[in-house]
Amino acid sequence: MSASHEFSRVVPLSQLGPGPFRQEIAASENERNGLAKRFDLLSLDRLSATVELLRERGGTILLTAEFTAEFAQQCVVTLDPVPGKIEAAFSLRYGPPEAEPVTDGDDDPAFEPLIGEAIDIGEAVAQEFSLSLPEFPRAPDAVVERDDQDKAADGPFAALARFVPRKPT
Repeated sequence: MSASHEFSRVVPLSQLGPGPFRQEIAASENERNGLAKRFDLLSLDRLSATVELLRERGGTILLTAEFTAEFAQQCVVTLDPVPGKIEAAFSLRYGPPEAEPVTDGDDDPAFEPLIGEAIDIGEAVAQEFSLSLPEFPRAPDAVVERDDQDKAADGPFAALARFVPRKPT
């Protein structure tokens, strides 16, 4: 595991016993600033999570987590700040690369190859947070102006309109 991630919380596998290992984590101001830059956010005011690791049969480890984030993105129309809040849960299954299961549905947690003797639970939360962000944030009052008359004239069948016979009136 690399310690170069902005929100790194490395848990050595030696800390995991037969029962669940649970940890509360929260990003510091410097970590939030680094993540905001990485994910192209105007600000990241809060990122906290409750993470649980559980050893499973077959040498895999199940990570389950719930996180909360408060942030601001730039509106794609007005470029104004758009505040956002996410509360989400996710699961990941870690294991040796050869243990990757053949899944038959979307209900199974995503598989992550386990490299080394630790899991970076902070980076797992950061990545899932980034996947939860709105792709095209829009301010509630943002309006894209369109000229509907030009829309019909420029549509894919506009050229065919010239060839449609018109009935005399």
